[in-house]
Amino acid sequence: MLKAALVGLLAVVGLHGASPGHPSLDGKVVCGYQGWFRADGDASGLGWVHYGPGQRLAPGTCSFDLWPDLSEYTPAERYASPFKFADGQSAPLFSSVHPLTVRRHFRWMKEYGIDGAMVQRFATGLGHGRGSAAMDLVLRHCNEAATAEGRSLTVMYDLSGLKPEKFAVVAEDWKKLIAAGQIKQPCYQHHAGKPLVALWGLGFSDRPVAAAEWQALLQEIKATGAAVMLGVPSYWREGKADAWPDPAVRTLIRQADLISPWSVGRYGRPTEVATYAQKVWQADIQACAETKQGYLPVIFPGFSWHNLSALRGKEARLNQIPRLGGQLLWQQALAARQAGAKTVYVAMFDEIDEGTAIMKCGGPRPVGASPFVDLSDVPTDHYLWLTGQIGRMLRGEIPATAELPKR
Repeated sequence: MLKAALVGLLAVVGLHGASPGHPSLDGKVVCGYQGWFRADGDASGLGWVHYGPGQRLAPGTCSFDLWPDLSEYTPAERYASPFKFADGQSAPLFSSVHPLTVRRHFRWMKEYGIDGAMVQRFATGLGHGRGSAAMDLVLRHCNEAATAEGRSLTVMYDLSGLKPEKFAVVAEDWKKLIAAGQIKQPCYQHHAGKPLVALWGLGFSDRPVAAAEWQALLQEIKATGAAVMLGVPSYWREGKADAWPDPAVRTLIRQADLISPWSVGRYGRPTEVATYAQKVWQADIQACAETKQGYLPVIFPGFSWHNLSALRGKEARLNQIPRLGGQLLWQQALAARQAGAKTVYVAMFDEIDEGTAIMKCGGPRPVGASPFVDLSDVPTDHYLWLTGQIGRMLRGEIPATAELPKR
């Protein structure tokens, strides 16, 4: 008992020290950072991870719908792929384990006024092996880049696919990061005076409730002195649609310091956003005010997973939720502000698989059997710029009007 108490005390002491450079999320716009793309020939040695089925990546056999704009990347960051542009030249792709690429992404965040990133750690890949080592490498690069560019960083654990009996691996990994000093970096995001860690996946109706396992995980993470954000279903409060109706889920959610419901795909047109915001976000924010919990709504620019679905033997329309030149993203941000949100989470910075990325995408697209979403209606940096404007709007620096801001 004494030894356990001492370990807990040391963990708390290890989390705190100098005043944090990022003490609050209020007024910020942050984005999710998957960091899960691997390229054949990169330092991970894993091949084409998240681009397609490994060595079988080819036109007609891939898993992403947005083509990244690599015009600013150095030759060392460009990995030759099986795709070709119309002029016959090779169409290269990037790797998330390359330090120059990660630094570039965080530099873009700074240049366009995006305050920080929530860096994903996928719980099913934690432990030993090349996949886990690559995730560690990405996080180290993100820490260095966020510090250098003055951006905030939050560790977000995605528990999707993790069996409840394996939940302990998440707490073990968090303590490992504390021991390695990564959470004490000046870039690390805090909330209510504590380092913030996000746990994503509680209460979704397509996975086990696992109330006992979630309770144990929450207790162990909180014992380290961290503030906890929970990524939960859109309808967590009512226990319907994407959320379990089990009261145990809501009991667990009430233990969070910050709640962030997933809204990607819950609406598809700008005209649907205001209704959703009133019925969901506004009511959620009122409920969180009563329990003294923070609230972080999720917004997204658009959605498309045609190629990923085809790889799985299913059908999905290309450009399933159109971006409309940024109207969808802007209307969500405006509605979130009107509902009372002080900050927003943009999903995602680099998620080209499901077509939600705000990073530079578009420009020339490869030819061949795999179609990619046409984003030629706007410059390739449009969604980076618009996300930065959302932060300005949240802070009252520009008008909160329905019209898109002008460049």
